[in-house]
Amino acid sequence: MKFISSILTIAYRDIIKFFRDTGRIAATFIFPAIFIVILGKSLQTGVGQGLKFDLLTFTFTGVLAQTLFQSAASGVISLIEDRENDFSQEIFVSPISRYVIVFGKILGESIIALFQAIGIIIIGLLIGAGMTLAQVVSIIPILLLACLFGASFGIIVLSNLSSQRAANQIFPFILFPQFFLAGIFSPINNLPWYLDVLSKIAPLTYIIDLLRGVYYAGSSELSYVTIHPIWLDLLIVSVMLTIFIVIGTWLFVRNEKNR
Repeated sequence: MKFISSILTIAYRDIIKFFRDTGRIAATFIFPAIFIVILGKSLQTGVGQGLKFDLLTFTFTGVLAQTLFQSAASGVISLIEDRENDFSQEIFVSPISRYVIVFGKILGESIIALFQAIGIIIIGLLIGAGMTLAQVVSIIPILLLACLFGASFGIIVLSNLSSQRAANQIFPFILFPQFFLAGIFSPINNLPWYLDVLSKIAPLTYIIDLLRGVYYAGSSELSYVTIHPIWLDLLIVSVMLTIFIVIGTWLFVRNEKNR
């Protein structure tokens, strides 16, 4: 019970910090809105006319999965800032396990990302992205999985970084190329072989494809917007998530003990 209570306390702390940070809240919804409204609309008006699926909805589903993945990953990596911040250092010197810190951070940032999902879905409804209540309900488990997957990715990245400066330099370099390799804004069915290899390495590819697989399930557009069957995406995401959490947590705890 003490272990669970400590995890919930750290998660609650992160949630409170989020709702007190108006700048982060604004950025959380402004950038997805820009991607969906401006980029999605312009692509649909331009190149989307000759496609066999709605490019605005395609962009919406990609941005939704990407935002949750990125938000959870960035939130977990903020552990480096917590470690260097005078007030937050109290967490690291307190008599609790480093595993508690990691699991609490994962839980807190995953819940925060789910709050963001509500706002992005509302944006999608307002701009006319094709979406039914059944589709929204069907993707809820995938949204939760996207949050946990992003958090686990953040852990494996965090475990190999030593400072906030390194995080600010390296994390964007690791994440931003995935925006284009994972097919957020355009299909990636016919990439050149070298980009196809990079796309298959990118974790973001599989959670976006999984979300679209569930979202478009049963529709004639499914084969045009996805690259893998649902079961394969789910298997790959589950394996990656487990590896990232197990290895990343172990490396983080080991490095913290050696500090």
